[in-house]
Amino acid sequence: MTNACLSSEFIPGSDETPEVGSRQRKSRGNRRVILAIAGTVALLSLQACSLPERLHAVPTDNEAAAEIAGMPGVRYWQKSDLERLTAESIKVYETELEAWTAAGNTAPLPPANYLAISGGGENGAYGAGLLVGWTEADTRPEFKLVTGVSTGALTAPFAFLGPAYDPQLKEVYTTITAKDVLEQRGFLAAVFSDAMADNAPLQQLVAKYVTEDLLEAIAAEHKKGRILLIGTTNLDARRGVIWNIGKIAEYGGPGALELVRKLLVASAAIPGAFPPMMIDVEANGTKYQEMHVDGGASAQVFVYPPQLHLAELSAESGMQRERHMYIIRNARLDPDWAETERQTLTIAGRAVSSLIQTQGTGDLYRIYAIAQRDGVDFNLAYIPATFDVPLPEPFDRHYMGELFKLGYEQGRAGYQWQKEPPGL
Repeated sequence: MTNACLSSEFIPGSDETPEVGSRQRKSRGNRRVILAIAGTVALLSLQACSLPERLHAVPTDNEAAAEIAGMPGVRYWQKSDLERLTAESIKVYETELEAWTAAGNTAPLPPANYLAISGGGENGAYGAGLLVGWTEADTRPEFKLVTGVSTGALTAPFAFLGPAYDPQLKEVYTTITAKDVLEQRGFLAAVFSDAMADNAPLQQLVAKYVTEDLLEAIAAEHKKGRILLIGTTNLDARRGVIWNIGKIAEYGGPGALELVRKLLVASAAIPGAFPPMMIDVEANGTKYQEMHVDGGASAQVFVYPPQLHLAELSAESGMQRERHMYIIRNARLDPDWAETERQTLTIAGRAVSSLIQTQGTGDLYRIYAIAQRDGVDFNLAYIPATFDVPLPEPFDRHYMGELFKLGYEQGRAGYQWQKEPPGL
């Protein structure tokens, strides 16, 4: 069979009748004109386009000094901020113990419960449903610590504030569609913009639910010694950053509200798909901007930094108590088979999905190892392999509704938490 790319139509000097040759030469001439016009338009478009601007990133030797103006100490660089994080952990324990004793209690502090909610996009509907169902079962505890990444960061404030915010949690994950999250940009956005889609709809959605009242409620719980953390990735430094949302809320004011909203959107900003969020900071009197994207680029889920040896710290400072951690992984953990087309974008997309799933599983093993080391009870929930509702497009309402329903039913029936990651 002759390859069409090698047919006589495309080979100069090939056999052709005068009439056919005339038509072909005319066709080639028309194509050249069209290409010339298209090239001119493209060049004019290129001249009109310009990359989004930003302030300079924080130089490496100034990273430790970079702070949010007027709100120092609201984030942690994990290992480099370990000493401060340790001191704050002790202070939080002492605050809780003081309130417990002042209330007339003589028994030891009750168990501390930790909740970590992973990323997963529209799969966040599963974790939301599980939490609401857990409330219905009347067994959902109050959490001493709540952490969130990506879609988990959007869930975390509601989970932190407790069952009173279940209606908002259900509404977010059962009524929205893709148009409430993103707005597609043209193909030139791949070269001349910072993402293929605009997340302005998501920013509006976050602004609707993250209000001054919600921030005040978080601040009130923070003062009791409870902790709300979310993770982002500083793309300039290529490092994960943990943000203390309760501490930001305690600072209060329009600046705090704006920052919390930015961070929640940043934690869900998939690089390349959604625009990064630019966070203004100051270091040694100079203003800079940090580029923050999806926390899942650093970790799909976290509880506390592995460098914080909780068992040793408890023994040294007298913070002995029973501890339980609950991990909600908004994803299936079984291999997701699919025949892959030999196409660049399909192959790349499949590889990235595989990488995210593998990273998420690795995070679970890491957290399990930390729990074993520190004597913390480990509990894991994830989307079962039996869930097979198709996802026709991102943030499909039917898909999310069915996933929320599954999580809700499991939670209401008394979820059988897994005591170790799959495969152990």
